[in-house]
This record gives sequence, C-alpha cells and structure tokens, in this order.
Amino acid sequence: MISTTAFECQRENLTIRGTEYRPQGEELSIAIVSHGFMAFQDTVRHYAKKLAEHGYVSYCFDFCGGCVVKGKSDGKTTEMSVMTEVKDLEAVIDYARSRQYSNPREIVLMGCSQGGFVSAIAASRLNDQISKLILFYPALCIPDDARAGKMIFAKFDPHNLPDIIQCGPMKLGKCYVEDVIHLEPYQEISKFQGDVLIVHGTNDKIVNVKYAEQAYAVYSEETKRNNLTRTVSFHEIKNGTHGFFKRHDAVAIDYLEQFLTLR
Repeated sequence: MISTTAFECQRENLTIRGTEYRPQGEELSIAIVSHGFMAFQDTVRHYAKKLAEHGYVSYCFDFCGGCVVKGKSDGKTTEMSVMTEVKDLEAVIDYARSRQYSNPREIVLMGCSQGGFVSAIAASRLNDQISKLILFYPALCIPDDARAGKMIFAKFDPHNLPDIIQCGPMKLGKCYVEDVIHLEPYQEISKFQGDVLIVHGTNDKIVNVKYAEQAYAVYSEETKRNNLTRTVSFHEIKNGTHGFFKRHDAVAIDYLEQFLTLR
C-alpha cells in the first residue's frame, strides 16, 4: 500500500509544491526525483512511484519557474536557473528529512535532463548526506551551450546578454545564462562519493551522449583516486532519444531497479 499526498515546502519566499509517495513502514529511505527543463513533475512521476514500490518514501515536484505549463510551484521563468533549481532541490531534501517516518541518513537523488544536472550538483555539494545518484540523460551540456550562445531553441550573444531570452515557449532571464556560463560541470559534480547510475540514449540530439561518457569517466577516476568503495554504472540505450519512451523507458527502469538492489 502506497499513500499519495501533496506536499509544500519553502525556498526563501517561494512555495514549492509536489507529491509524496509513501509506502508502509517507518525509517524509510528517501528518494527525490527532479524533472527536466520546461517539464513538470508529471513527467517523472512514474519514476517516483517505482522508487516507492522499492520501499522509498519518494518525492517529485515542480521547480520554481521551471515549468512551461502545469507547474504548481511559485516563481517566474525569468528568475529560474540551474542554480536556483539546486536551491529548490535542497529545500525538498530538507523537507523530506524532517518527516518523522523518513531515514535522513539514506537519500537517493534522481534527475532527468536539467534535473539530472541539478541533482548531480546537489549531490556533490551535500556529498556525505546523499547515498545514491541516478542520472537519466543529464544535461551537462548546459554550460557549454551557454558559452556558445545557443540553448535548445534560444540563440544569444553570450558577451552581451539581453534581459529576456526567448527560448521557444519559455521566457528566460539573463540569470539563466549568467549562473552557468563560467561553471565547469565536471569539476562541479566530481565531489560526490556515493553510488552513481547514468543512463543515456545514443540518439540524443539535445544532450550528446559524450557528456554522459565524460561524467562516467570523472566519477570512475574519483573512485580510483580516493580509493572509494562504491558502484559507478553507465548504460547507453541504443537509439534512445532525449527522454525515454516506451521500450527505451522500460530498459532504463530495468537499469534503475538493478541499481537499487545495491543497497
């Protein structure tokens, strides 16, 4: 029996809204799933449910200003960036840890696309507070794209940023670029020392699979350099695109479930 409950928490003066999936029991391990750019919590809800089936009290939520439609959290898209989303995720982590039925010593972060990049940064910064990190097609390309002046639908001069950047249906503020343009993604994520799973499609046209390959290499090198006892796994899904659908998603979930048994 898994109960489904809406939850709210605060990040500064903004309210973050999401959904908790709670299996029966006490001292439950925590799992938090983060959606991608322009998406919303429904796009990762099935992963949160799957994690709950494996005994985690799990959460999905809408990033503040991070949804082009259907987002329930506060915030403007023009005030959102990867780094504000890191703060959102940290607020949800604090909320989950405060529940009397959760085990704050066992936390899994999972993220898709931009949510994967956000989760990887948060895991690195919190490090010993996070047990496992699951990255599906993580958008580690974002800083490179910012430096090149192109991000999905948007084109801009990185040396002369406008206040508003039109990115398809979403309006971004210059903070979206400013917060990542000098960031080195692999240096930023490398401090995490827990278990890592990366899954990426070989036919991803938005985030080239080479970014996942490099992340795997960085985590593997840190494992050797620090003599860590952990698992770092990387799986390519042949012909998989940005966002897993149907049979590709089934394959990704199989990898996810195998990874969870490593507890």
